[in-house]
Amino acid sequence: MSNMLFIGKDLPESLGFAEVLADSGRKVFGTAKSEADATKFESENIFATTWNKSSAVSSHSVIIRAETKLENLDEAVFYFDASHFCTQFELDRTEDISNGIDTMISGFVYAATELLKRIDQRKEKISVLFLVKEYPSKYEMISSKTAGIVPASTIVHAAQAAFCSLAENFSTNVADRDYLSVVLAKCAYSNELYKNEDAIADWVVSALNTVESMKNPQTVKQACGWNKVGGKVSTGFALFR
Repeated sequence: MSNMLFIGKDLPESLGFAEVLADSGRKVFGTAKSEADATKFESENIFATTWNKSSAVSSHSVIIRAETKLENLDEAVFYFDASHFCTQFELDRTEDISNGIDTMISGFVYAATELLKRIDQRKEKISVLFLVKEYPSKYEMISSKTAGIVPASTIVHAAQAAFCSLAENFSTNVADRDYLSVVLAKCAYSNELYKNEDAIADWVVSALNTVESMKNPQTVKQACGWNKVGGKVSTGFALFR
């Protein structure tokens, strides 16, 4: 049984996704909107704590609590669901920028940075998957055939780009760490699985299983390639954008 840290969507919004991960034989530790929500699903091997996304200390605390509850971490998933964030930050409003940065950028950067520190301290095998569920921006909709939807606000699209940059740069860390594997995954708005969270979660399980079954340590070229959700996970160098 693998022990997984799940970062990006709080319980209860992430429950369906987390249940698929747990049903695969994993114990899942995520974040929750409240302490009450954090303890509701422990019977399903889904555990959680609250998370102040604007605090590096809180991000560190989430990781330590996950290790304490699960005893160790074998996997971590960072999930940027742009369609979900669009419901929170639908409009370009000055008063939303600070909260948007904390929610969609700072939190992920703090958590990834603190996790890497902990990985280097423990030097135990771990697989980290970055998943971005993309949503079209105003600019992209000009040249696309997508119609009938409200485009992502500027802050959401900027945060989506920041998450991709974080993922790409994190993946280079496999260079001198044979205990670290990284998977980068994109689910485009046009992807047939886009509206099926269960199917996306199933693919995440399959992707992690594929990487963890590799006989040799992952290379930087293997780690840095973006994979299409629903497709075969690349174990060579194939860049998907």
